[in-house]
Amino acid sequence: MMRPHQWVKNGLVVAAAVAAGALGHDDVPVRVGLAFVAFCMLASGLYAINDVHDAAEDRLHARKRYRPVAAGELSAPSALTFGTVLVTAGLALCVCVRPLLGVVGAGYVALTLSYTLIWRHILLLDLIAISGGFVLRAVAGGVAPPVALSRWFLLVISAAAVCVAAGKRYSELRRSQIENTARRRVLHSYTLPLLVRVLVASAGVTLFAYSMWAFQLPVVDGVPWRPLTILPFAVCLLRYGALVRAGAGEAPDELILKDRVLQVAALAWLVLFALGVNAAG
Repeated sequence: MMRPHQWVKNGLVVAAAVAAGALGHDDVPVRVGLAFVAFCMLASGLYAINDVHDAAEDRLHARKRYRPVAAGELSAPSALTFGTVLVTAGLALCVCVRPLLGVVGAGYVALTLSYTLIWRHILLLDLIAISGGFVLRAVAGGVAPPVALSRWFLLVISAAAVCVAAGKRYSELRRSQIENTARRRVLHSYTLPLLVRVLVASAGVTLFAYSMWAFQLPVVDGVPWRPLTILPFAVCLLRYGALVRAGAGEAPDELILKDRVLQVAALAWLVLFALGVNAAG
């Protein structure tokens, strides 16, 4: 129920400090690490609460029916209690790190709960709400140390989050059409061509914003380390698009853990990025 494999999304909490090259400064690693733990607690607590709300719908889903509440392995009151305790503890940890982080954490909780109740049923607003959760994770990583967040960095995160959300909806709609199974309410308002357009547009904005961010940074010892990271970054986007078109985007958090091409491209990006940070230091 806690879905630890989805904690990979909270890697965005670390992204702000990494992008600013501040992860090795003073107590930044400790603050960012605690913020990461706090958001894992918040996410898991919200998953538990969401599972209670969605239990009836989950029982009709091929994979989600095995979630503890939907499968009857855990009672709804127990799940709600567990989720509430985790969310409360996560918010308390956020406040301990920095009061402003507590505000960001509360915003994340409010957005996620309102998504469960409202936004998930409204065309396009569901994509914006999903992407908002990713952006708040990145903002939390900037607030915790604190470090300055560039506008290009926030645009990259925002556009990439919309891309991921559109890919998720595309895969859900494609599967429901192929299997002729029940679908969530908002999917009745979407078409595959519309989602493809959103996917392509958001991926284009993501690559453009990332390129602008990379070229803003100075060349170190004659080597354009950051611009070199554009290539593996673009490969990640293209590979994700190919996987989505194949119907594999319904669980985007699992792709990076299973797809070799994504893993190799991400590793290449990480190596080039680390070399750039090391050269600049």
